[in-house]
Amino acid sequence: MSATPLPGDLDVVNANRYVQLTTFRRTGTPVSSPVWIARDGDELVVITVDPTGKLKRLAHTSRVELRPCDFRGRVPEGAPTYAGTAVVDRTPEGVAAVKRAMGRKYLMARLGDAIAVVTDRFRKRTARAGIRITLT
Repeated sequence: MSATPLPGDLDVVNANRYVQLTTFRRTGTPVSSPVWIARDGDELVVITVDPTGKLKRLAHTSRVELRPCDFRGRVPEGAPTYAGTAVVDRTPEGVAAVKRAMGRKYLMARLGDAIAVVTDRFRKRTARAGIRITLT
């Protein structure tokens, strides 16, 4: 685990298509989920459905770990672990900023948001929340 983030760590993490986001239960037990991640300034961002378990866990501890993985969450042998702190942002402006950052990196995020504009007329999508991660 990186004790102090290096200047290029944000770019290294952001270069991965998927990362394993690990949050921690009150007992300290780690819970990992594969997620898309994007860079937004000096932070990494994740978008998720609100509420989810990871948001509930982040409500009591902001500690997170990130590791490169595939879309199923399998971490390659010897993959580095990056420590960080996370803040949940549920404000409309904050969620919109996270969506823009994700859309710059992932075509499917842009397509999903474009389709939602049409489908939201018939059935509202579940609320989203942004997670902002600072490497420590």
